[in-house]
Amino acid sequence: MGKTIGVVAVKGGVGKTTVSAAIASSLANHFAKKVLLIDANYSAPNLGLHMDIVEPKKTIHEVLDRKANINSSIHNKFGVDVIPGSYDYNKLINPLKLKDKIKTLKDKYDFVIVDSSPSLGSEILSTVLASDSLLLVTTPDYPTLSCSLKTAKLAKQRGKTIAGIILNKVRDPNYELSLKEIEQATDIPIVARIPDDKSASRAAYTRIPATVFDRKCNFSKEIEKLCCALTNTPEKKSILRKLLKVNFKREEINRNLLKENFYTSIFSKK
Repeated sequence: MGKTIGVVAVKGGVGKTTVSAAIASSLANHFAKKVLLIDANYSAPNLGLHMDIVEPKKTIHEVLDRKANINSSIHNKFGVDVIPGSYDYNKLINPLKLKDKIKTLKDKYDFVIVDSSPSLGSEILSTVLASDSLLLVTTPDYPTLSCSLKTAKLAKQRGKTIAGIILNKVRDPNYELSLKEIEQATDIPIVARIPDDKSASRAAYTRIPATVFDRKCNFSKEIEKLCCALTNTPEKKSILRKLLKVNFKREEINRNLLKENFYTSIFSKK
């Protein structure tokens, strides 16, 4: 049975959807995994645009409104099965039905990736409840950190584990929160440290997931390292680094722990 990973953030602009699309595409294209990607940002869905699904016929909104079967809402793009959201759905839906709706699909996939809403309410709660584990996307600044603390509190209240923090858009470490400061504040390990990368913006413009658009860019390389941990795959290291025996970075150590904890605590429950 596949496992559901919710990608969460209670703040817009941190790159949550870009990261969700990149993880799903990397798992499918570079790790040969069967992946389902779901847009659970019901009020402002845009995952479809990141996956070049501009005019979806059926969406998660129709599914939650019981107007469509969930299988009919699946679109395949870039090797990933995608359930997009509707850009203009104006009827009331029940977000908390998400877990029940995807339950029947989990046997078909290795991973179900859910891109959550940044709204601290029933929308993000639907992702928290539907997920086996969570990844929190944040940027290294005080406003985003305060929002991340709220997300961590919500997950803890619901008995859900945030497996790690994806630190995105790192620009100037001299004027940003350090990994140590963020980990101390949240009590959550940072498992990926992604520098601000123009390739991610270019990928979004072309509606191609970053890990497909440019696998060699820094953004894609860090996502791929994270996917190594999620799939229990050894990270590739350059010959020079092996010879020099360079010390592990903090996020690398955390990924090794994530690989052990995530794989044994979640994937063993099949």
